[in-house]
Amino acid sequence: MEKVVREFLDFAAASPTAWHAVETIARRMEAEGWQRIEENERWSLKPGGRYFVIRNGSSLIAFILPEDKPASFRMTAAHGDSPTFRIKAVPEMKALGHYTQLDTEPYGGMIMSTWLDRPLSIAGRLLVREGDRLVTRLVAPDRDLCVIPNVPIHFNREVNNGYTWKPQVDLVPLWGSKDAPSLMQVIADEAGCTLEDIAGYDLCLVNRVPGCVWGPENDYLSAGRLDDLECAWACVESLLASEAKGHVNLCCVFDNEEVGSGTRQGADSSFLEDVLDRIALSLGCDNEEKKRLLAASLMVSADNAHACHPNHPELFDNVNRVWMNEGVVIKHNARQKYTTDAVTSALFSEICKKAGVPVQHYANRSDLPGGGTLGNISNRHVSVPSVDIGLAQLAMHSAWETAGALDLPLMTKALRVYYEQDITLVRDGVYRLG
Repeated sequence: MEKVVREFLDFAAASPTAWHAVETIARRMEAEGWQRIEENERWSLKPGGRYFVIRNGSSLIAFILPEDKPASFRMTAAHGDSPTFRIKAVPEMKALGHYTQLDTEPYGGMIMSTWLDRPLSIAGRLLVREGDRLVTRLVAPDRDLCVIPNVPIHFNREVNNGYTWKPQVDLVPLWGSKDAPSLMQVIADEAGCTLEDIAGYDLCLVNRVPGCVWGPENDYLSAGRLDDLECAWACVESLLASEAKGHVNLCCVFDNEEVGSGTRQGADSSFLEDVLDRIALSLGCDNEEKKRLLAASLMVSADNAHACHPNHPELFDNVNRVWMNEGVVIKHNARQKYTTDAVTSALFSEICKKAGVPVQHYANRSDLPGGGTLGNISNRHVSVPSVDIGLAQLAMHSAWETAGALDLPLMTKALRVYYEQDITLVRDGVYRLG
């Protein structure tokens, strides 16, 4: 358990943004002999090959081809983005003749108060001019650069009584004095280029505090971006360790889940569909064969789940509640916010049983709506039987989240078995597990 958690925390530290998460995964895959392929080039895929493709720097799909002709696709999906604050196109504001502030806007639905009064840095990507080319460079200064200061309670007596935060007023980061170096000059120095060479950027605030394991038995872990780096890491690690046996093993790490996935690199794009089409084409499958492969396929949509809160159990269903350190969570919703149904719940439960991994079942209170996940979004484009799973955590969408240290190894174990398990669709509603 300790080794798995430490490796995850190292991955989280190296992945302050979705772009860094994808780069970290890509470097790991290339180091292990995987081949990067590009969407704008012809694909020549070989049986037994291990490949990955990146779209817009922040979404990645990796897959392993079997040695023989596949009978299906075995897929997982997670996301690499998290709520934060994005830097606007004109990044700085002078304030009161004495300060320099950063002009930001919220990205995703965060718990806003958790971002105040903590050291923050800046990270993201630049487009840099190199001769006649524009080249992407990632930046993540290894130092704290700004803070969002609270108003003292003496001037805001209501702050503990349900205060409403105004992003353009209350959540503006303090960068420095009136004469502070410009943000873009600091970023240019970090990237090793001139200010004039920067043609564009996507930058956001990041929490640099290293993740940690804690508790009298070291059974909890806390870090920023647990949602959804935990599941992304588990999906990738399981794929890396797996062998494709009669099916194509595939893992998606999408961007922009926190803002609806409606981008060309999000789950609500053609990315997965395009990759599956090109795999099928490379394998010599006609349209009829491709549809047969998809009908027999499965997807695991992996995104963290809400652990029952020790201070507020009244916010959770009476019995369909889950706990940290008690196993992988299967998520259910009658309005299909989660894609799980009886078939996919049964299949994944059987897989976990074979892996020796405990399973928990989660549903929201009937009078409290929950969020959607990657499964039902990606199913708009690639309709396959899907199950929504996750790891139980506290404080989802906080700048600092907490989960069970025992659960992460359990998920990687379950997903490894999922990737290698022989699952055959006999006919609609009937499966055989080898």
